[in-house]
Amino acid sequence: MTAQQMRSPSPEGVARAEAKIAQLLPQTPLLEAEINGHTVWSKADCLQPIGAFKIRGAWHRLSDLSEAERAAGVVGVSSGNHAQGVAWAARRLGIRATIVMPVDAPQVKLAATRALGAEVVLYDRPGGEDRDAVASRLCAERGATLVHAYADPWVIEGQGSAGLEIVAQMQARGLDGPTRIVTPCGGGGLTAGLALACPDAEVIPVEPEGWDDVCRSLASGEIQRVAADAPPTACDALQTPATWPINFAVLKERCAYGLAVSPAEVRAAQRWAFSVLHLVLEPGGAAALAAVLAGKAPVDGRTAIMLTGSNTDPASFAKVLQNSD
Repeated sequence: MTAQQMRSPSPEGVARAEAKIAQLLPQTPLLEAEINGHTVWSKADCLQPIGAFKIRGAWHRLSDLSEAERAAGVVGVSSGNHAQGVAWAARRLGIRATIVMPVDAPQVKLAATRALGAEVVLYDRPGGEDRDAVASRLCAERGATLVHAYADPWVIEGQGSAGLEIVAQMQARGLDGPTRIVTPCGGGGLTAGLALACPDAEVIPVEPEGWDDVCRSLASGEIQRVAADAPPTACDALQTPATWPINFAVLKERCAYGLAVSPAEVRAAQRWAFSVLHLVLEPGGAAALAAVLAGKAPVDGRTAIMLTGSNTDPASFAKVLQNSD
């Protein structure tokens, strides 16, 4: 039985992760703005050193490895943001990192992962190849530790550290913490971590239309997979086929429902973030904001919105800004 299978993520683990991350990285800003007549608080984790929140879980996981595990290296699976988080942490800790990435991952993410010193092994996502099977084979061949993008207790706890930061930042402004956190959701690692970190807040996962397996899983009470004919999505960071039991065990207890957003709503959120917050967001990183701007997620003056990633290429982002729809 692996370490991932032996333990469950916990609020205590989130607190330990937050303490470790606070020694390494400054808190990302919590930005105040107004949407639909209400104050909202945007957690700009798109401003992390790798341009995404994934650095949190990667650092918590890799910094907890034993010396023997560090010597054997790690294998990650990612479309790009977790890849960079693992590569960044591995380089800082002197650990060999191999990342299984899809052939259709954005070139900006592939290049950034390689620039951080990680080996990239490509798999055929459009052709239906199973990235987890590729990663498992590499781990078996090399004796490496798997650092899954979301189905790992350390990763879940590390992502939850963002929730503890939100609470502290709101309290510093005289508020009692968030009543609600709206967050982009792919595999559910961040959503589960936030739910553990902020038990008094409603946590709402947001997915792209057609990739809303967590939404459907919450509605049915059982894990659902993305349909085989799911539409293409610009939200590559949220393009996961299904959540895992370790995540769903938390989600089904803490998340009443999820939301789905359209491509046009995501693009509108990217434009809003650029014009109002002066931030660059990749499509997946703008999903939660899209749900709030579209009026799908309620707001009440203590609603926090996770802005999770900024890793988009200039041409794609310019196209979003230049075309209103």
